Amino acid sequence: MLDAHAAKAAQPANPADHPPTAWPIASPVPGGIARLALGPASTRPQAFAAEVPVLVLGDARAWTAIVGIPLSATPGAAKIVVRAADAERTLGYDIRPKRYVEQRLTVSPRTVDLAPDDLARHERERAHQQQVMETFREPFPRAADLHMQVPVPGRRSSSFGLRRVFNGQPRAPHSGMDIAAATGTPVVAPLPGRVIDTGDYFFNGQTVWLDHGGGLLSMMCHLSAIDVKLGDALATGERLGAVGATGRVTGAHLHWGVMLNRTMVDPALFLDA
Repeated sequence: MLDAHAAKAAQPANPADHPPTAWPIASPVPGGIARLALGPASTRPQAFAAEVPVLVLGDARAWTAIVGIPLSATPGAAKIVVRAADAERTLGYDIRPKRYVEQRLTVSPRTVDLAPDDLARHERERAHQQQVMETFREPFPRAADLHMQVPVPGRRSSSFGLRRVFNGQPRAPHSGMDIAAATGTPVVAPLPGRVIDTGDYFFNGQTVWLDHGGGLLSMMCHLSAIDVKLGDALATGERLGAVGATGRVTGAHLHWGVMLNRTMVDPALFLDA
């Protein structure tokens, strides 16, 4: 008969007991992340997905490309281009299928269709935010540095990738994580970062964008207060604002978006389960 210690050792390991050694977690699906080994090189290689620069981490012994996969990506073969030491090569990988939850809702037409003035404002703001999303600076040195802190405690009230259909009209999938919390709850930086944009936008309300390096960005939306200014450098866990219900929302919560190579990816891949 096994004693208590032997019986415990004989039990299968719980995946939660063995967290990833490198972050973010690899999940090569639409809206997910591919981790691609680039091998050794004396200097950091450059990598590109459709001409957009990709985050490359590591050191001379081994480099890794951290590739954000668009929610709109078609499952199947994909590739990046790697440039190093005046040489260029293509590195392929496979995108696996994933089915996200879909909601069909019937609402007032005024909720779905924007008034002309609101639409014009949204178009102006979208052009500005597109410039923000193109930010790219020197990345962090190690992939382990990308283990994020949840920016606010609370229940995840809406998951990344949720597809909504209003009055039969499909809308863009949910591109972030919603965390339910009371108005005024502090919101903190999930990683060290620099404030690259603040504003009060039609859909997103009061918003802060953080640059974590290498095209890795965070977006915090619907804030009731913004406590930082453009150019501020924040440490992990440092306050940047407070939860609110500004913008086009029905209640207080934080919408948190994470971007890699100009595409929104699932924030859960940077967090403990």
